[in-house]
Amino acid sequence: MTSGESFYDGIPVFRGFTSLMDPALYAPLPDDWSIGVADIVDSTKAIAAQRYKAVNMAGAAVIAAVTNALEGREFPFVFGGDGASFAVAPSDLDAARAALAATATWVREDLDLTMRVALVPVSAIRAQGLDVRVARFGPSANLSYAMFSGGGLAFADAAMKRGEFAVTEAPAGTQPDLSGLSCRFEVMPASRGLILSVLVMPARDVDPHAFREVIEDVIHLVERSPDGARPVPPQGPPLKWPPQGLDYEARTRRGGPLLARRASVLAYTLFVYLIMRFDLNVGGFVPNVYKRQVVENSDFRKYDDGLRMILDCTPELERALSDRLAAAARAGIVRYGLHQQDAAMMTCFTPSALRSDHVHFIDGARGGYASAATALKAMMA
Repeated sequence: MTSGESFYDGIPVFRGFTSLMDPALYAPLPDDWSIGVADIVDSTKAIAAQRYKAVNMAGAAVIAAVTNALEGREFPFVFGGDGASFAVAPSDLDAARAALAATATWVREDLDLTMRVALVPVSAIRAQGLDVRVARFGPSANLSYAMFSGGGLAFADAAMKRGEFAVTEAPAGTQPDLSGLSCRFEVMPASRGLILSVLVMPARDVDPHAFREVIEDVIHLVERSPDGARPVPPQGPPLKWPPQGLDYEARTRRGGPLLARRASVLAYTLFVYLIMRFDLNVGGFVPNVYKRQVVENSDFRKYDDGLRMILDCTPELERALSDRLAAAARAGIVRYGLHQQDAAMMTCFTPSALRSDHVHFIDGARGGYASAATALKAMMA
């Protein structure tokens, strides 16, 4: 396997999420690539302090910073709520390292959170008998999201938490390029009863076929039920002015005092709000098309060595999912965490509103994936 930058572009996009566990969809990463991982230290405490938006902003900032550092070139990544993972070719390694280092500094200085970051060679993962395989899922015709299998991402995350392969923070005051990162939309209340954060991981040394069967059962339960769906309303998430995420967006801007950046964001978001509110076509931007793409591009389900979903569902569907997962856990097949809340939230990365490939990361608005992970860890204790 060679490092070719065209590797990811060459992976076919699959459309049906029910096919997720088909091994034929996944291609092994080249040996000379690296895995980037990042997460928030003590995210549970930040969640307990109701700093949900800050935690999500930190995770999405990793993807925004690396994307901008790579000048918009496509690369595989996955948003994890309180962190992110991605893969880069050798030619992009230095740029990704600098972006990670700068993001860790920005997260500490501007969000008052501590972020661990690491870059793990794929060769080091394969030396452990594990693999990193990548697929591309297309939630719409607009874009695709990466899915990862093989156990390599889980290994990289655990190694980072042990302090291995660490990337050192950039010097104080270093600002990553976070252009396009925002969280302007309001939270999205549940319309079916509750928002459910789902995290399902394989138990140690589990039979892959048994794990695949459980994941496919869970996906089919959701896909076949009218009681569960994406948490983004069909008309798009609610938008108000001034936006809840005003301060966070101001902190993503480079240069000048924070007060001036806040004023600039306040003025710009008012302009955007009026365009969206009154459905005004401006310079090729069509609000209704953009809103439809926001819904279609929402990243509310994914696979990165485990299944992650944010669902708007009924209590009945939650019980069915819980029962199936509890049975699988008793059989020693899975470890899982579920977390209920009353709303979901969205963090957006829109390098250009005139293109259709803007991405929208979904998490629960009251703890989300981080709280589901806490529930999973409690099950292991």
